[in-house]
Amino acid sequence: MSQRDAMPQSIEPIVRRKLSDEVFDRLERMITSGELKPGDEMPSERVLMERFGVGRPAIREAMQSLANKGLLNISHGERAKVLQLTAQSIFRQVDLTAKIMLSQSTDSLEHLKSARIFFERGMAREAAQRSRTGDIDDLGAIIDRQRRSLGDAEAFIAADMQFHSRIAQISGNPIYVAVSEAMLAWLKEYHTEMLIWTGKEKLTLVEHEEILDRLRDRDAEGAEAAMLKHLERSRALYNR
Repeated sequence: MSQRDAMPQSIEPIVRRKLSDEVFDRLERMITSGELKPGDEMPSERVLMERFGVGRPAIREAMQSLANKGLLNISHGERAKVLQLTAQSIFRQVDLTAKIMLSQSTDSLEHLKSARIFFERGMAREAAQRSRTGDIDDLGAIIDRQRRSLGDAEAFIAADMQFHSRIAQISGNPIYVAVSEAMLAWLKEYHTEMLIWTGKEKLTLVEHEEILDRLRDRDAEGAEAAMLKHLERSRALYNR
């Protein structure tokens, strides 16, 4: 026996994949290669069955997997269409798992609150440097709408979230906007009931006005400080 034959060999089992997995890979390549573009209709099930030499169940399972990943839109009675991927659509794919993670771990909720504060401080500085008259007007209108929503917790929270996401929009970076909206959505259910305590809504309005004043003055340091003060104070309102 040669020395090579005597050496132990690592085990490399051959895994037999499901047909639907193979179909998924091929359909995914059709999308990533540009053969199918956002807005295009997918070929019919019959065409795909003939092209790949598989049955209808494998095609349908692969298509559903693509839809679950946000790559396709499947509507009853219509041909499936390729979706345009955006930062928002990608974050929406993890909404449920993110909320489950937060519900199961106090540490995860605290980490998210810390991450949000770090992120929003930067957004406030960026907004102070880049904001234009239209941005300031929009933020002022959101605060006015929030003030008119006193007593309506859902409407008040919706305006609160819009105020912060609108600040992120000033950056001009769609990924920043998506991150802002995702974090706010994940935190929302831990915030609404706590905010309706008497007086908390009015304090939030005062703090939003302070942030807006600093943005109007293009005061990056002041805007960051006002945002930090606001979020550190409201941090305690996000409870499990």
